[in-house]
Amino acid sequence: MSSRTSWLDRYFHISDRGSTVGTEIRGGVVTFFAMAYIVLLNPLIIGTSPDREGVVLGIPQVAAATALAAGVMSILFGVVAKYPFGIAAGLGLNTLVAVTLVGQQGLTWPEAMGLVVIDGIIICILAISGFRSAVFRAIPDSMKVAMTVGIGMFIALIGLVDAGFVRRIPDAAMTTVPVQLGIGGSIASWPTFVFIIGLIISGFMVTRNIPGGLFIGIVITTVIALIVEALTGSGSSADDPRGWSLAVPRMPDSLGGVPDLSIVGNIDLVGGFVHAGVVAASLLVFTLVLANFFDAMGTMTALGRQGGLVDADGNLPGFKRALVVEGVGAVVGGAASASSNTVYVDSAAGIADGARTGLANVVTGLLFLAAMFFTPLYAVVPIEAAAPVLVVVGALMMMQIGQIEWNSFYIAFPAFLTIVTMPFTYSIAHGIGVGFIAFTLMALFAGKRREIHWIMWFISALFVLFFAHGPLMAALGA
Repeated sequence: MSSRTSWLDRYFHISDRGSTVGTEIRGGVVTFFAMAYIVLLNPLIIGTSPDREGVVLGIPQVAAATALAAGVMSILFGVVAKYPFGIAAGLGLNTLVAVTLVGQQGLTWPEAMGLVVIDGIIICILAISGFRSAVFRAIPDSMKVAMTVGIGMFIALIGLVDAGFVRRIPDAAMTTVPVQLGIGGSIASWPTFVFIIGLIISGFMVTRNIPGGLFIGIVITTVIALIVEALTGSGSSADDPRGWSLAVPRMPDSLGGVPDLSIVGNIDLVGGFVHAGVVAASLLVFTLVLANFFDAMGTMTALGRQGGLVDADGNLPGFKRALVVEGVGAVVGGAASASSNTVYVDSAAGIADGARTGLANVVTGLLFLAAMFFTPLYAVVPIEAAAPVLVVVGALMMMQIGQIEWNSFYIAFPAFLTIVTMPFTYSIAHGIGVGFIAFTLMALFAGKRREIHWIMWFISALFVLFFAHGPLMAALGA
């Protein structure tokens, strides 16, 4: 039976979207390797800090829970939403949980994860009610394009920073320049050199339109990284800033083992309100909801545009269903004690390599589930081998910038602020918030009040509260 008439093809609309089963499998693998760092990074963010009772979640436990939640949610999103948007613990959201909820507000880990679950329930209700879809339709097309371009710049910056090509300057408070090229303004580390070689390889693959080029680029760069590490012994950046950022590319001592899932299900839905108070806890949930709401919406908008999956109005078919499943990610992530799970912008790597359907997501999810047992094996691929793909994809997404009407300042200024705020603040939600507020004001100043949907007014007001949540919390004595 041909691919065109197979049940797999019909269910995922593979032929309808101009793809093949082989391309989807390959794209899913590329997305996994572009996202796999979260299995190593999330434990470092939420697995090492004690709560007010001195409880530490633990790196092995968080790694297993992170892979479990990412696997389940990526498969669920692929099967239900049928888009190639991988899902895992959201960066920024996990920091918010670790630093604000546990570190500053003094919640226990079960209490903090309970608030994450509540956040997810609210997100699901908003999606089911159609409110999230209504918000998306109310966003001007110029802002949708700006979100895509801004996210492209954001993921490119992530790749450059992960590879050590762009670094924070030590004692940056003593200088007017916060970041620098490499170390001391030069490429002074072997891992960054490997990244540059990988960037050249990936650029060649895309320029020549080689099928599976980005996946091939990751494989070749990983092999080069293994050789470089064997010859130079660069080691980890924890011991030497010239070392590898996360995983050191060397053959592991073991292939894996049985995952420790002891923290899964350890949540407290009411403890946060008892400890922090109803008002303070409600503000914390509001912060989680707003960050999660627009981070996911902006990411899906960008990924849909990149893959040519949107309709003539720039909307994703079945967007409401996708938003509901994404909301479930927060519930599953919180319940697993892995922090809120959301759509990953790194999925752009798989899309750039041809992924167009949910089948790619199923492949990504299965690899995450396997990662629970084979984390040491996946750790062979250093982030420096995947980072070139993020930079290349950022460039591909940047190509849409010409769709913005730059000769109209009231359109150009909010778009510009959206684009630059995302990478400069390391937050998709912050960029969207600044852009929304700016668009509402600029359109008003330009006498275009009728072009401002009432939802834009409402969301802009919410973002004002979002940006002021620190002083509000302080005023409440929280």
